[in-house]
Amino acid sequence: MHMLTLASFLFFTGLVAFVTWRITHRDDHSSTSGYFLAGRSLTFPLIAGSLLMTNLSTEQMVGLNGAAFADGLSVMAWEVVAVIALVALALFFLPRFLKSGIATLPQLLEIRFDKDTQLITNIIFLIAYAVILLPIILYSGAIGLQGMLDLPGLTGIQSSTTLLWLTVWIVGIIGAIYALFGGLRTVAVSDTLNGVGLLIGGFVIVYFGLQAVSGGTGIMEGWSILKESDPEKLNSIGGAEQQVPFFTLFTGVFLINLFYWSTNQQIIQRTFAAKNLAEGQKGVLLTGLFKLLGPLYLVLPGIIAYHLYADQGVRADEAYGHLVFNVLPPYLTGFFAAVMVGAILSSFNSALNSTTTIFSLGIYKGVLNKDATEEQVVKSGKVFGWIMAVITMIIAPLLAGQDSLFGYLQKMNAIYFIPILAVVIVGLLTKRVPPMAAKIALVGGCLLIAAGYFVPPFTLLPQVMHEFHFVALVFVLLVAVMLIIGKLRPRETDWVQEHTGDVDLTPWKGAVPAGIALVVLVIVMYISFAG
Repeated sequence: MHMLTLASFLFFTGLVAFVTWRITHRDDHSSTSGYFLAGRSLTFPLIAGSLLMTNLSTEQMVGLNGAAFADGLSVMAWEVVAVIALVALALFFLPRFLKSGIATLPQLLEIRFDKDTQLITNIIFLIAYAVILLPIILYSGAIGLQGMLDLPGLTGIQSSTTLLWLTVWIVGIIGAIYALFGGLRTVAVSDTLNGVGLLIGGFVIVYFGLQAVSGGTGIMEGWSILKESDPEKLNSIGGAEQQVPFFTLFTGVFLINLFYWSTNQQIIQRTFAAKNLAEGQKGVLLTGLFKLLGPLYLVLPGIIAYHLYADQGVRADEAYGHLVFNVLPPYLTGFFAAVMVGAILSSFNSALNSTTTIFSLGIYKGVLNKDATEEQVVKSGKVFGWIMAVITMIIAPLLAGQDSLFGYLQKMNAIYFIPILAVVIVGLLTKRVPPMAAKIALVGGCLLIAAGYFVPPFTLLPQVMHEFHFVALVFVLLVAVMLIIGKLRPRETDWVQEHTGDVDLTPWKGAVPAGIALVVLVIVMYISFAG
């Protein structure tokens, strides 16, 4: 059984690597546009595939299904509310980003405010990715793989610490090679191939899971049994005691999704590489359509696992690995583990590629060596990327012992998500707010949220009003402060955004109707499952 699992795992992993190399080995990896922006050549299938796979990783597959195991369908908010954010990206943010021809979000803040605002944002992104994002991707990936492939039995290594370090370093080195030798297009192609595998694998698990619920009498019978036995788990409206209470959808949950999908460098970099605005909009809205399917493979398996294993003492974050290991045949377990490795690599190499882009274009070219050639800029990114990868691989195993990785990730992300989102929105919607306002909001916002999380007596506020309401309150406060400064100490002249001419800005004719249709589908989903 182990050999069959391992063989299918190695075959699928090798196939993705070979196909990616065949498609991208002639690409331009020496210029900054070729390396960081795929030569602005991405079409909508690659953009959608890459967006989905950068988002999907084990901290989400394991964490969100674990949350569903505990709370049921209400945690689908993280998938479904994302659709609204993607519509906002397609119709509002993307045309403005492409108009300025930027490669990183901080570059937009330099154009709108000044060089110092860009530098502060670059530093915030780099610290957040090094300390929060990259280590969590590697750690959760290693834990997920250990459960799915039964690595202690496969390798004979019984020490969980040794196995954790070994898995983290192997996955980290492979991910770094993809990201640092191939550039963004290599990342996008491998993402898309793995994305197809992950979607197929996700639905296959639902199929076998529902078969297990019904005792082999069919998936519709399994669904009927779930509805009858656990109706409280199939309610889309979250109660006050759950992780995502319903009213937080309109405050912190919406804002965190809006930042993640519209201003997060790791995600939106592939939209900057769009061939033109129309391709970018199609790719983003297609991603929105796929996100509507998210509850099927990111939430339903957790509810199935609750039905099957709740009385066996299985912990929430172990539920998904337990389900995969028990319901899939051995030849499919290897395939799915390979796809999961693809998901880990995809999130890791996308974050690493974004980190090197921010460093090379923002810090190295912008501050350390302003006269650097294109070759030197790309080389600096590769060197910094390897340093970052090694630091991440050292930090990741030290995360062992966290209670809930998914909860920890959302909480830590809000510290920098909210201030950057406030600055970007005010920057794009106003003409006279000065650079000083942006700097106060960036630094002050990060300090305010961190104080609310970690410094008594400020910690009472998130406890009294729910932390998602708290971060929304900070967002409103930051916007208000920036607007007041804009009134009292405005810029001398109106800011006018100029079109660089790098990208054709003709919008896709179907963008607005498709966006409206997606929003209607979100509302229908919530009403259909409201308990």
